[in-house]
Amino acid sequence: MLPRPDPELLRKRNRRVAIASFGFVGFMVGVSFAAVPLYDLFCRVTGFNGQPMIGQAAPATPGTHQVTVRFQAVTHPNLPWQFQAQQPQMQLRVGEEAVAFYTARNTSDRPVLGVSTYNVTPDIVGRYFHKTACFCFEEQTLEPGQSVDMPLAFWVDPRIAEDPQTRGIRAITVSYTFFRSLNDAERSGALANAGPHVGRAVR
Repeated sequence: MLPRPDPELLRKRNRRVAIASFGFVGFMVGVSFAAVPLYDLFCRVTGFNGQPMIGQAAPATPGTHQVTVRFQAVTHPNLPWQFQAQQPQMQLRVGEEAVAFYTARNTSDRPVLGVSTYNVTPDIVGRYFHKTACFCFEEQTLEPGQSVDMPLAFWVDPRIAEDPQTRGIRAITVSYTFFRSLNDAERSGALANAGPHVGRAVR
């Protein structure tokens, strides 16, 4: 007949198993929440998937190659705003820093919060498009009838003219879409190739 196991040893073993199980579950939950921000960080650092590079200063001397930057503005149907670019396009030299403006107006009779996503096309130029100031993923609350101007400061890396895959590109499109919440943006699929997740979703 086999000896009966010590009850105290059984309790300690069960406790260790429970702690390990909860720890594993917590780790997996943490990984799932971290996956998207880490992917976004990768995209922001590398320019992958059409995401603009961020936080880099423009070179002291611009290049001679010229590109046309077009500006698009889209408003999600759930958001009662008028959102548009103040200029349809802008021509500049690579390495030259420029500032473009978008305007948003709340057309409803109550305060409304909005949050924007962005993207750059063609996707391959994301690594060469640098934003130094932007309103993307910053929550904006507009009072009834209120309008605001929102700046985008940027420059295009001169190396775009040296890369065999991009040197023939003469036009870049910057697209911003305003949503009522990050939940709306996620449901629309806009977060799959957008910038960093900051801000607070509207309930």
